[in-house]
Order: sequence, then structure tokens, then C-alpha cells
Amino acid sequence: MRAPIYRCELVRDETTKVPEICTTPAKSAALFREFIGPGADKEHFVMAALDAQNRVIGLSLVSLGTLTASLVHPREVYKPALLLNAAAVIVCHNHPSGDPAASPEDREATRRLVRAGDLLGVPLVDHVILGEGETFFSFRDKGLL
Repeated sequence: MRAPIYRCELVRDETTKVPEICTTPAKSAALFREFIGPGADKEHFVMAALDAQNRVIGLSLVSLGTLTASLVHPREVYKPALLLNAAAVIVCHNHPSGDPAASPEDREATRRLVRAGDLLGVPLVDHVILGEGETFFSFRDKGLL
């Protein structure tokens, strides 16, 4: 029997402006708001890979959902993070409804990502949910991480 041999590649699509260091949920929210853009009518789930000094070394659109949902699995979040040799990650998604409050599904997804990050040695630093205008919800700010 013969097995195929594969090579994994990380491809840079483009670049975007990022803060020097993502040390606060407000800075993270601003970064993701810039990446997703204003008035998105679908949920975007995005991952920011961080180096050991919390500098953003890459962004990846993990999932593009519907008006009310975005499917996310830890493997899709952590695959680009591992390829980027990330020390940690921050994830974010928007709520097109404008209400940034975390749903039960958001809380469960966050718990799964925390467990996966702990196992992989790439901790989840925060999960930010963007709402209307400048509003956001931070799991870190609420002590839920």
C-alpha cells in the first residue's frame, strides 16, 4: 500500500493595519471591526494569531455564516494558528442584529475553543462579539475565560 505525501502551505492573501499590541478588548474589537467592515449582514468568525508579546502575526476568516449563525469548530480556528506558530489567539464574530450579548451557543463555542487551546498549548486570550456601532462583548472583560 502507498500513502500520498502532502505539504501544508500558508498563503498570505493581503495585509491590513493592526494595532501594535492587542492588550485590551477594545483594541481587539477595533482590529476585528476594521477586518470585518461596517454593516456586515452575515456573521463573520475571525481569528487573530498572536506572538508571545501579543502582537498580531496574522488574521484568518474562519467562517462566514448567515444572518443569525456561524458554524465554528476548533480545528478551523487552530489550523491557521498552528501554521503561523502562534503563541495565543483571539477570536471574534459579529452579530448583525446589533446586540453584542453572548448567546448560549457563543458561550459553548468559547468553552470548546478554550479546551482546544489548552490542549494545543495555544491559549484563547479572548472572544469578542461585535455589535452595532462601537459596542462589543468581551468574554475576557466579563471574567468568562
